[in-house]
Amino acid sequence: MPSLPDPAAVALLPDASQRLLRRVDSMPDQAWPGPSLLPGWTRAHVVAHVALNAEALAGVLRGVVGDDPTPMYASQEQRDADIADLATAEPGEIRTRLLGATTLFADAVAAMPPDSWEGSFERTPGGPRYRIARVLEMRLREVEIHHADLGLGYHHNDWPAEFSHHLVGALARRVEVPLRLRATDAGATWETGRGSAESAPDTTPAPPTVSGPVADLAWWLTGRGEGAGLTIDSGSLPRIGAL
Repeated sequence: MPSLPDPAAVALLPDASQRLLRRVDSMPDQAWPGPSLLPGWTRAHVVAHVALNAEALAGVLRGVVGDDPTPMYASQEQRDADIADLATAEPGEIRTRLLGATTLFADAVAAMPPDSWEGSFERTPGGPRYRIARVLEMRLREVEIHHADLGLGYHHNDWPAEFSHHLVGALARRVEVPLRLRATDAGATWETGRGSAESAPDTTPAPPTVSGPVADLAWWLTGRGEGAGLTIDSGSLPRIGAL
C-alpha cells in the first residue's frame, strides 16, 4: 500500500486555509503589533510564521518532484530570523506573502504524483525527519492552531470536530505521563505514556483519566491554556509543553 496524505487533512485544509485568509484580510493595521496568544510573538509574528511555513513545505514538495531533497529550513536560526524579519513588514506585505504562500503550497501539492509521497524529509539539515505523506497534516495543524493563536475571535472551540479528534490522537503520542484521555462529546479515548497501553501488564494500575470536550483536550495537548473544561479523576492535571 503506497503512502498517501491523510484523507481528513486533504478534506479539511482548503476550508481551514480560507478561514485564516479571511481573518488576516480583516485584521486592522493596529491589530498586527498586538500580542498573540504565543509568548513573545505579536500577531504579525504568527502570520509571518504561517506564511513562511507554507513556503517551506512547498519547497519540500518541489524537491520531491524535482528529485532534489530539500529540508524545510536551512537552519533553526535562519527560520527564526526570517520570521522576525517578515514580522516587521507592513501588514499589506505580510498579507500578500501569506496569500501567495498558500497558493504556492496548494500548487505544490497538486503537482505531486500519487507515487511520490513515500520517504521522508528533514526539518533542518541533519535534524528531525518527517514522512512526506504527513505534509498536509502538518500544514493543517499550523493553520488551525495558529489561527486560534491570533486571539481575534477564532477559538479552539471553533475547530471542526474532525480536526480536534485528529489532533488529540496525534499529540497524545508525545505525552510521556501515563494518562487515559476521554472525549466526553466524541465517544473516544486515547492512552498516553510509554508502556501505558497494550504493553502494560494486567497488574499495572489504571492511569488517571482526563475527561472533557475533544476541542479542550486538543488545546491542552498543544501546551496552551490551563486545561479549562477538563477534569482528572486522580491527582492534578499535568502541564504539557507548548507545541
